[in-house]
Formats: sequence, C-alpha cells, structure tokens
Amino acid sequence: MSTEYNPEDYPQLLRDFANYKAVIQGCSPRTINEYMLDIRTFCRFLIARTKKIKYGTEEFDSISVEDCGIEFFASVTKSDIYDFLFFCERECGNRPAARARKLSAVKALFKYLTAKRNLIEENPTSDIEAPKKKQALPKFLSYEESVKLLDTVRNDASVRPQSARIRNFAMITLFLNCGMRLSELVGINLGDIDRDLRSVRVVGKGNKERIIYLNEACRSALEEYIPVRLAENYTGVPSKALFLSSRGERISNRAVQWTVEKYLDMAGLGYRHLSVHKLRHTAATLMYQKGGVDVRVLKEILGHEQLNTTQIYTHVSSAEIEEAMRKNPLSDYSPPEPEVSGEEEKPDTAAEDPQNAGED
Repeated sequence: MSTEYNPEDYPQLLRDFANYKAVIQGCSPRTINEYMLDIRTFCRFLIARTKKIKYGTEEFDSISVEDCGIEFFASVTKSDIYDFLFFCERECGNRPAARARKLSAVKALFKYLTAKRNLIEENPTSDIEAPKKKQALPKFLSYEESVKLLDTVRNDASVRPQSARIRNFAMITLFLNCGMRLSELVGINLGDIDRDLRSVRVVGKGNKERIIYLNEACRSALEEYIPVRLAENYTGVPSKALFLSSRGERISNRAVQWTVEKYLDMAGLGYRHLSVHKLRHTAATLMYQKGGVDVRVLKEILGHEQLNTTQIYTHVSSAEIEEAMRKNPLSDYSPPEPEVSGEEEKPDTAAEDPQNAGED
C-alpha cells in the first residue's frame, strides 16, 4: 500500500483540496501527505462497507478513490463519520491520537467543501468531538543529564573528521537551548543566522517563520562551527544549509536522529528511549522550571499557536512534589513506643468465644 500522496490517484476535487492546503494555508508537504492518505482511508472505508470488502486485504488496499466526487461526499452522514472512527479503533487499532488526526483530515475536507467551495450545504463533521487523548507528561532530560549529554558530544574522540564533532555539538546545543523542532534545525540556512550571531530565523509548522534569539552557549557553539562550515572543503558545495552531511548535502532528519540516539547511548541515557523531540521538551521544561520563563514567552520561543499546547510544560516536577511532602508538619512525627506493664495481658476470651459474642 502506497504511503505517499500521488495526485494522479485522486479525483480533481481532492487534488484541489490538497492544492488549497498547500498554496492558501501553507501546509508542508508532509502535512498534506498525511491529510490525503487519511482521506483515502476514509473513502476506502465507505466503499468497502458497501461492497463488503474486508480491511487488511489486498482488495481493500487497492480500492480506487478516483470516482469519489461531489455526489459521493454529499451523501456522507454523521453516522458514517462515527462508523469510520469506530472502524479506526477496532479494525485499524488506532489510538486516540491517530483517530483524532484522521478526524481532523476529514473535518478539514468537509469545511473546504462547505465553507470554501459551497459545494455541499451541510457539514456532517460539525459538532463531532475529537477522541480524548491521554494527557501524558512530556519526557525530558534533567539539567544534570543535559550537561552529561553535551559533555559526551564534546569529548567524543571517535568522530572523524573533527569537524563532524563540532557540527554535532552545535546541533545538540541548539536543540537543548532553543527548543527547535527537528525540521526547523535541519532547514536552517547560513543566511538565516544574524551576522552578529544574536538570532536565527527558523521555519516552523505551516511555513510560519519566527526568530529565535541565541544565548551565549549557542553563540559559542556556532562561532566554532561556522568557520568549519565555510572552510575550503565546502566552498564548492551548492547547498546553503547550515548543517551538512559528510557528502556536502543538507543533513537529513534521519542522520540527526541517529546522531542524537548515538550520543544518548554513549551518555548512558539510552535506557530512557528518548527521541530528538524530547530535547525540545527538555529545553522548554528547563526554561520554565529552572529559568522561571513565563509560559507566554515560552509559547513564542517554541512557536506554538495555542497557549494550552505550551502549558504541558507547567507540570510540577517530582523534586517539587518531594519537597512539598517534606514540608508537611506531620513528616517528622514518629509514634512513641507502646507502654508495656509488668503483668502479662490476658486475652479477651469474650471476643473469641462465640457463645459470649452477643453479650455486653
């Protein structure tokens, strides 16, 4: 089953929707790919249900959606949407987050068909709530673990050439200090960095640009790396990317992921099973808990649209919980030893004797 959006496999109506998301709303190719694959699954579900085709078969995966035109979507009801979400849970095994994403794609399509194109009068997805997602606290490194990770990268003598170690140190320094997304770091060009190394321009979700101001650690790491990047062996490289691979091309997302995973293992933190994105969580959590950064300022640094997205970093740390428990006035109380008289206490035979159990 194809996992890439191919416009030729979709009717003109859905191709127009994809173009609208890209050109008008500025969605990234990855976002559009996810939208269109989810919509394809939705269409296949409706067709398969009519033709009694089972999910997970080659027949299901080969269902064409080329004939899904305006009449097809105009016939969709709220019940169809709920049936689709039930199908996603029971048949596809999707968790709440995956079901919410699929619903979001379908909602976006019907909003386009009703509000933007006026091709359908009623939106069947209106008032349908997204599945509730489990609110898990973000995983992150402590300050001590973050320092250990940076020291591990800095002192890695196994990397050859040395320029690769300097590059790796600069990348992880930016992750831990700026809270960048993986795509944002990989997408940085040389021209995005301020001449005085005071700030860097990044492109976040929805192709939205923002400026991230660099602290002393970031400036120091870049001051060491940029001369390496501009060295003679890279003068003939056409790429404008800040971070390059060994082949002189823009470093890939997977290469950065592999590098971070490698150093987490070397630092003895591999057991935490942390991803590159967890370094973004680490930066945000340390800025909020240790640096006292206001959550609204943190929202701008991270490039969040909604404040409630940023508020996951306002969770109370375990250290604070322990300290609160220690401050309980009863925390130092220890009961005195029980007093024992010289005479041996006689057992309460009345309570043990069933015949006397009812007597006062």
